[in-house]
Amino acid sequence: MTGKVAFITGAARGQGRSHAVRLASEGADIIAVDICEDIRTVTPFYSLATEDDLAETAKEVKALGRRVVATKADVRDLGALQKAFDHGVAELGPVHTVVANAGIATAFRKTWELTADEWRDMIDVNLTGVHHTATAAIPSMIEAGNGGSIVFTSSIGGFKGVQNVGHYVAAKHGIVGLMRTLANELAPHHIRVNTVHPTNVNTTMIQNPGVYGLFAPEDPEPSQEKSIPGFMAMNSMPVPWVEPEDISNAVLYLASDEARYVTGATLPVDAGAYVK
Repeated sequence: MTGKVAFITGAARGQGRSHAVRLASEGADIIAVDICEDIRTVTPFYSLATEDDLAETAKEVKALGRRVVATKADVRDLGALQKAFDHGVAELGPVHTVVANAGIATAFRKTWELTADEWRDMIDVNLTGVHHTATAAIPSMIEAGNGGSIVFTSSIGGFKGVQNVGHYVAAKHGIVGLMRTLANELAPHHIRVNTVHPTNVNTTMIQNPGVYGLFAPEDPEPSQEKSIPGFMAMNSMPVPWVEPEDISNAVLYLASDEARYVTGATLPVDAGAYVK
C-alpha cells in the first residue's frame, strides 16, 4: 500500500479504526470519516463513536509514520461526505482504496415489528451510505486513471436470512447487488469492487445488551457470558466471534496488488458461519 491513499468510513473505532491502522501499517495514507455522534434509533442499544475516538484513530495512523486527514461527516449526507473526501484528496492526493465500512445494528425484533424510523435509519446508513461513499470517490478514481479497489463491509447477513434483524439483512444483501453492478461498471477502469462478509466481530456493535438478548432470548437479564453459547452456535469453528484485525487482513488483501484480478467477489471471514 506504499504511496496509496485509502478513504475509510466509520473509521473512529472498531473495524474502521482497525482497517485504517492495518492499511497504514502497510504504507497507506488515510482519509478517515465518521459521524461522531449518536443516532436516535441506535442509542437504546449502544452509543456511536465520538470525535475523541476519531482523533485516536488519527493518532494511531500518525504513530506509524503515515499522513491522515480525519473529518466528522455522516454517510447519509452526500454533500458532507463529498466535502470530506475532496478535502482529503486535496491534502493527500488521489484515492486508490475505498473502504465503505460505516454501519449500525439496532432494533432486534421481528421484521414486521420494526418502526418506520428503525427501518429508514438502517437502510440510510448501511445501504445508502455505502452508495454515497462510492459516489463520492468513483469520479476522481476514474479521472486519476490508476485503477483501484473498493471494498464494502457486508455481513454473513448478506448471504442468508437472520431472524430479528430483517432491516440489517436487507441492507447487507443490497450491498452485494450494488457491489456486483459496480464491479461490472468499473472493470474497464481497472477499479475492482468486492465485499467482505464477517460473522460477529468483537466490537461495540455486538458487545451490547441488545445483541446479548438476541443470542440469549429466553434470559430476562442477558449478558455477554450468557450469550456466548448462542454466538458460538452461529459459527462452525468453536469461537463466539472474530477480531477486527481478522477483517482488516481481508480488506488489505482486496486492496493490494495481490488481488489485482479479484473483482465481484464475496469474501467471507466468518469462522464457517455461512456453510453451517
